[in-house]
Amino acid sequence: MRDRSSVTLVMALLLLLGNATRSRAQTSDGATIFQRNCASCHTGAADTRAPAPEVLRQRSPEAVLSALTAGSMRPQGGVLSGAERRAVAEYLTGKSLGGDVTGAGSARCSANAPIPRGTQAWGGWSPAATNARFQSAAQAGLSAENVSRLTLKWAFGFPDATSAWSQPTVSGGRLFVGSQNGTIYALEAKSGCVLWTFTAKAGVRTAVTVGSQPRGTVFFGDTGSNVYALDVETGRQLWSRRMSDHPYARVTGTPTLYQGRLYVPVSSLEETAASQQGYECCTFRGSLVALDAQTGAVAWQYFTVPAAQPLGKTATGSTLWGPSGVGIWSAPTIDTKRKVVYVGTGNTYSAPEQPTADSIIAFDLDSGVVKWSKQLTAGDVFGCRPGSANCGEKAGPDFDFGTPPMLTTTSSGKDIIVVGQKSGMTYGLDPDRQGAVLWEYRAGQGSIWGGIQWGAAVDQEQAYFPVSDIRTPTPGGLHAVNLATGKRAWYQPPLPATCKAGPTCNAALISAPSLIPGVLFSGSNDGSLRAFSTRDGSILWSFDTNREFMTLNGIKATGGSIQGPGPTIAGGMLYLNAGYGDHLGRAGNVLLAFDVQ
Repeated sequence: MRDRSSVTLVMALLLLLGNATRSRAQTSDGATIFQRNCASCHTGAADTRAPAPEVLRQRSPEAVLSALTAGSMRPQGGVLSGAERRAVAEYLTGKSLGGDVTGAGSARCSANAPIPRGTQAWGGWSPAATNARFQSAAQAGLSAENVSRLTLKWAFGFPDATSAWSQPTVSGGRLFVGSQNGTIYALEAKSGCVLWTFTAKAGVRTAVTVGSQPRGTVFFGDTGSNVYALDVETGRQLWSRRMSDHPYARVTGTPTLYQGRLYVPVSSLEETAASQQGYECCTFRGSLVALDAQTGAVAWQYFTVPAAQPLGKTATGSTLWGPSGVGIWSAPTIDTKRKVVYVGTGNTYSAPEQPTADSIIAFDLDSGVVKWSKQLTAGDVFGCRPGSANCGEKAGPDFDFGTPPMLTTTSSGKDIIVVGQKSGMTYGLDPDRQGAVLWEYRAGQGSIWGGIQWGAAVDQEQAYFPVSDIRTPTPGGLHAVNLATGKRAWYQPPLPATCKAGPTCNAALISAPSLIPGVLFSGSNDGSLRAFSTRDGSILWSFDTNREFMTLNGIKATGGSIQGPGPTIAGGMLYLNAGYGDHLGRAGNVLLAFDVQ
């Protein structure tokens, strides 16, 4: 899988912080960062095309910051904290960015105000570790009867961001959410005021996982492949640990907490790096890591691919490496009955092809031993340029799994694993027969952009698959599939786009949907969130985020494409992040909170 950006700056800027991935500055002083990591390229000492400082000075700090967070320099900027990226942008341009890096100053909760302690929760990627994305009526506080009265209650803006890509979570009357610049926020869930903030070492795309043990802790990962544990009351760091020393490794999938262990998926952006001239592709190894939730110590780690070996040379003398890849992009799924954890894997980056790629893998929870693995697309080597020694004769289709496996039980009592793939295919698998295919259903055409991209949802009767197909003539469409038979229950064709016409305005459904009894919420690349009846797919409610919002914290914020995370529903409230400046989407930086009026 590749997490591409449509934002471009001068390609030579890729070298600006090339060494920062290996030697992270310990200060937020822009001049120091530049001298340590950039001067050899940007002052002419090295034979590069990197623009000189006087050229970069003509740009705005916002443009440099955009390149570091969402543009061509995202791999380099992704290992820096929000404060460090700001410092570099301000130093290079000689201009200041407004406000502080958190944007929390004007929205702090009153020191003496009591915090309402709600009992409803959505404490991770899904309300439960089965990743079905189903919230019960009691926990949701919403129903098919009152969803039409949902009204915007407040908005919160993320500074220094072109994507609102971290799904909110709710627990104990608090809302937790990460941001592209690395800030973690704890908000009072009903009012949106800020209780505390924490600054991670890199941008945070995962949802925040909330656990009652040990002693009330929140967990999350960042784009530098670091995982953190914070005290839920204060935001104080309890521990942090880096999952991989590979410079392009990241944690994209939300860590899953179960019985004192945190299961962390590791993915990477090395596919993007492989397109750069002279890059020695590829050496990243995907993995699943089990950590002790109290200390951060590694209980076990399983690498999905053997260590890469040199395979030869390119025409320009660069070393080719393989095998590589097979990252895990989504949240692990816990099966308490069988004592296993399931993951969906990505494609092989460089040959030889790996049998673990594009697969559902079941691991023993305690030991990490593979119980079984079911590959659903073979021969998917995708990551380096076609025709090179470790790509084979042609590149694979890039049909990995961006969605987690979903475990549910049908109304007849049969357990089933439901998965959707970027190929556009969806499957019902048997957890008692090593993932044997019970049924398959084609929902989309499939492509490197999906197919089924970031998520789906299931209840006891049906599975719901939103379709991306963003680069096809007819992106979008929503399918409901009978869990028992794999047959279509209903289909909602792509809807007219609500955004301003343009190359990134379309009806693709890329984000994960969320489900309550009778209602499926699905966000669109056109910037609209819609509520569909699970009975027939009719629209019960919709909200268009394509505008600027007045925010609680005074940060200028707009909606935009809804990709990646889906809405969070708990305690009579619905929360949604809108705006996604990557992956053929439109930028935005707002968290929206709705309740029933």
